[in-house]
Amino acid sequence: MQVEKENDFMGRQSAATTLEKAKVRSKPVYAFLVLGIGLVVLTAALILSVSFGAAQIEIGTIWSAITEFDPTITEHQIIHDIRIPRALGAAIVGSFLAVAGAIMQGMTRNPLGEPSIMGVMDGAALAIAITFAFSASVSGTGLMTAAFIGAGVGASFVFLIGSFARGGLTPAKLALAGVTVGAFLSAISSGIAIHFNVAQDISFWFAGGLAGMSWTNIQMILPVAVGGLLLAFILSRSVTVLSLGEDVAKGLGQRILLIKILGIIVVLLLTGAGVAVAGAIGFVGLVIPHITRGLVGVDYRYIIPCSAVLGALLLVLADLAARLVNAPFETPVGAMTALIGVPFFLYLARRDGRKL
Repeated sequence: MQVEKENDFMGRQSAATTLEKAKVRSKPVYAFLVLGIGLVVLTAALILSVSFGAAQIEIGTIWSAITEFDPTITEHQIIHDIRIPRALGAAIVGSFLAVAGAIMQGMTRNPLGEPSIMGVMDGAALAIAITFAFSASVSGTGLMTAAFIGAGVGASFVFLIGSFARGGLTPAKLALAGVTVGAFLSAISSGIAIHFNVAQDISFWFAGGLAGMSWTNIQMILPVAVGGLLLAFILSRSVTVLSLGEDVAKGLGQRILLIKILGIIVVLLLTGAGVAVAGAIGFVGLVIPHITRGLVGVDYRYIIPCSAVLGALLLVLADLAARLVNAPFETPVGAMTALIGVPFFLYLARRDGRKL
């Protein structure tokens, strides 16, 4: 009994030491700088997003449309009904995907963890395809509910298949299972779309885009934004401890199973809401958490809010580029984020291949 107590005490001391080292590697001053500068740049990006499009609008007109809205002026209607919801929607969805990716990477200790790679996004897209195939008219709430369920099923398949691998569920096997399951679910989605002749209806969700964003969509995902992001921030300290290893988390008395369940709920909420209104936009949740960790350290109390701001900034700029690169036609936003994400994914796979 005495030996067990001593071992337990030593384990807790070792875990506490590991946590203190992680705190030393965190950079709170940089985190506040990232938040401050990021919010300023995000505001400028939102203004540019509202200004540029099929018709360029002066900044003065944007201000007057916000402060003195006149429904008889065409430019005011474009700004109020199309441009502002689209810009805000891009910011919200970008923050969703970035925070979901940060939570996944922290919980699984997998540098390649991201909703589009781990089967979550493909599961949500499949659920939306099935919903369109068997329902003539679908409400926004119905699409979001289907996306939540599909995201959960996709994630469950990935973890289940990865767990069957010899040697247990390692980060590399989890990523491999995610890519495999994602490809399988995507193929089923395409088959359903072709067989039920709904390919045109769901092509938007497959490619990813923000052209259909409206105030109704914003109102629909706002409760998820508040609840999901708040829960993510509440879990931030626990995710920090878990990211240092399960042995450290156990040594510090963390309830690992509860933390993982709550973390998965956050990921499903944020990813499901994002896919329901913007389609399958990949790699935001892969790139942003890595950049954020490089800037602010390993403490998720700083990583999560900074990831939310930087993720919002990335998707607003990607949406702006999607509108300008081939004007007057729009390029899918998912293609723009893939231009950054795919090389970054290959870099991470090469850099961390031996470690995984």
